Amino acid sequence: MTDEQEIKEFVKQRYGEVARQASQRAAASCCGSGAEAKDGLCGAAKDAISDRLYAPEELNDVPLEALLASAGCGNPVLLADLHPGEVVLDLGSGGGIDVLLSARRVGPTGKAYGLDMTDEMLELAQQNKAKAGIANVEFLKGEMEDIPLPDSSVDVIISNCVVNLSPDKDKVLREAFRVLKPGGRMAIADLVTVGDLPEAVRQNLTAWAACIAGAMDAREYVHKLTVAGFLNAEVEVYRSFTADGAEESGDPEPAPGKGYVASAYIRATKSPLARRACC
Repeated sequence: MTDEQEIKEFVKQRYGEVARQASQRAAASCCGSGAEAKDGLCGAAKDAISDRLYAPEELNDVPLEALLASAGCGNPVLLADLHPGEVVLDLGSGGGIDVLLSARRVGPTGKAYGLDMTDEMLELAQQNKAKAGIANVEFLKGEMEDIPLPDSSVDVIISNCVVNLSPDKDKVLREAFRVLKPGGRMAIADLVTVGDLPEAVRQNLTAWAACIAGAMDAREYVHKLTVAGFLNAEVEVYRSFTADGAEESGDPEPAPGKGYVASAYIRATKSPLARRACC
């Protein structure tokens, strides 16, 4: 059985390397901003995962390093339907792309927090914040299982393919519920499973860091959100892949042991009358 701390350390090392590679690729590139990348001046940015998940206008003035460090599977900023004055928390904020985009949407009267456990990602995010010149942003060091914010302090929680990396998702969701204000909402992108993944994949550290081994079944996701105290939990699957990364046709009944993973949007709300979830 893979140890929880072993998983965290492996994931931390993996994404520390992602941050270093993003900085190196950006330094070797002729590109400056996302807008320049979209105009065809930079092949590195065109190869970034984020280039396929966001509209061109969203990437205007986003530092190249933020694009290159993103390993997301969706666009939670768009999903969250953010409004001026709201306080947003991004779980596993990486190089900061979704935090910077959120900060723009909530405006100077709002605030966007980014939480990450990897020193290299936090350093890169701070650099990207300075390059973007956005003031209403704060990056925090910590883990999703123990969020360093007070009870009922944020309006919206977003995340981009990160919750699956936690070996204790129940605690992550309880913490998310705790820091949300009554009436707050959760709007995240994540990977879920369709069918059963082989046990060898579940126990593979590389598969954990690749967001595969820790992915949950969509029904399990809804159940855990409900147990944590959330209302109206729903999972919307929109793109499926085999365990080795090939795009899947979407067969709703894969053979036993032949399951696949899918990109999904997960939504849930906290009751306006909610108190802190027990235990």
